[in-house]
Amino acid sequence: MTSKRFVLTFHPDATGQPITYNLIKKFDIMVNIIKADVSPGEIGHLVMEMTAPAKVLKEGMEYIRQQKVECEPIDKKITCRQDLCIHCGACSAVCFAGALTMKRDSAELLFEPEKCVVCELCLKACPLKLFSIDLG
Repeated sequence: MTSKRFVLTFHPDATGQPITYNLIKKFDIMVNIIKADVSPGEIGHLVMEMTAPAKVLKEGMEYIRQQKVECEPIDKKITCRQDLCIHCGACSAVCFAGALTMKRDSAELLFEPEKCVVCELCLKACPLKLFSIDLG
């Protein structure tokens, strides 16, 4: 089994299609939606992780593209030098995915890489430049 993350971009005329349902039902792909912003008649984005044998993932990606939906793999990840962090919270303020949060009881930064959608906003927000991109 292989797990990969993808960003799907839906054009306004493609938002009414049951794409995730078909990935599950027709291809037997396990789908984990990480972040979604899809509305009828608008450009939408969906970040999801798909798990299946590599051949099935390839077939699923081809199906998505046939539906006129862009499907780009996320082949990079964000790393953080937490040992140098001053816990100012600037990065957590821009992290819409919830991968960077401040602990309420200790005002300490918590980084959960599995939630990261690699939007790269933290790179710009960190005053100490502690975030970097790992191209995997």
